[in-house]
Amino acid sequence: MADLMKSVERVEPNPNIPELRSGDTVRVYNRIVEGERERVQVFQGTVMRLRKGGIHANFTVRRIAAHGIGVERTFLLNSPRVEKVEILRRAHVRRAQLYYLRGRRGKSARLREKRYVGESK
Repeated sequence: MADLMKSVERVEPNPNIPELRSGDTVRVYNRIVEGERERVQVFQGTVMRLRKGGIHANFTVRRIAAHGIGVERTFLLNSPRVEKVEILRRAHVRRAQLYYLRGRRGKSARLREKRYVGESK
């Protein structure tokens, strides 16, 4: 029984998902099914948290939609529905979970961009 559990837990990481960190601004390409058609939907926002846990690892992305409404979506890292993830910018944060952004609006919700000196990203 233990061998069966280990074989299920062993999952190869998706090569189209780079190493993510809290505070990254990302663009997630997610495949969705509408009736008989399948299309790719793009969700762009800030990574609020990362949850490790092998096959159950996930990350939450938050964006501000129309009229200042915050929208959060959680994506499974190992899901075949996640086509790819692009990192647009990295931010300097001091926390692993950025739940405080839920109560912020406008300029107070900005994150300081991480600068790289002498090397490329």
